[in-house]
Amino acid sequence: MEFAGHRFTDPALLAQALTHRSAGSPHNERLEFLGDSLVNQFIAETLYRHWPKADEGALTRARAELVRESALAAIARTLAIGDRLVLGPGEMKSGGRHRDSILADTVEALVAAIYLDAGFDVCRVVVMPWFAPLLDALPPPNKVGKDAKTRLQEWLQARQYPLPVYALLHEGGEDHARVFRVSCSLVQPAIRSEGEGSSRRAAEQQAADAALKEIEG
Repeated sequence: MEFAGHRFTDPALLAQALTHRSAGSPHNERLEFLGDSLVNQFIAETLYRHWPKADEGALTRARAELVRESALAAIARTLAIGDRLVLGPGEMKSGGRHRDSILADTVEALVAAIYLDAGFDVCRVVVMPWFAPLLDALPPPNKVGKDAKTRLQEWLQARQYPLPVYALLHEGGEDHARVFRVSCSLVQPAIRSEGEGSSRRAAEQQAADAALKEIEG
């Protein structure tokens, strides 16, 4: 059985990785424990080679950025893991297949399942392409770990420009899939950007990131 770029010799491992504890045993919590360590190992090694002059602090912040819940959940959505999740009735009804925490945990469980099925080297080859877009999007080592709102504020303050103003434009969606749209307005330079996310904070971060991209050209 093939899934997420790997053909499983033991399909039972894949089935377990995709089974949430609400659906009974065997579920994926033990695999999640193992997968968490593997993901951190793969990312740490990649960053060490990718940034040969970065200090420990920058490497640690970058790793945290790449393995955080929202990043892993984004990978899960790219792999369409939610469509394959096995959930109990309660979790299904509450929208569990869309929840970041469940999706992120399942990614870690899937990593462990691939490792147990095919070994460390094969697992790394399969898994690291999942993180390639996130690695490419990392800011330089001296900026990593600072969110977009912080970086935008620091850029404006360094030039003694007025701080940005954020405004909520829209809030809607189902309880398990809320959508917020926010604007970010700058006086100098005169820029207005928008962002969307599952929370107002996330939408503000998206809007600030869009403003930074326009500033930096």
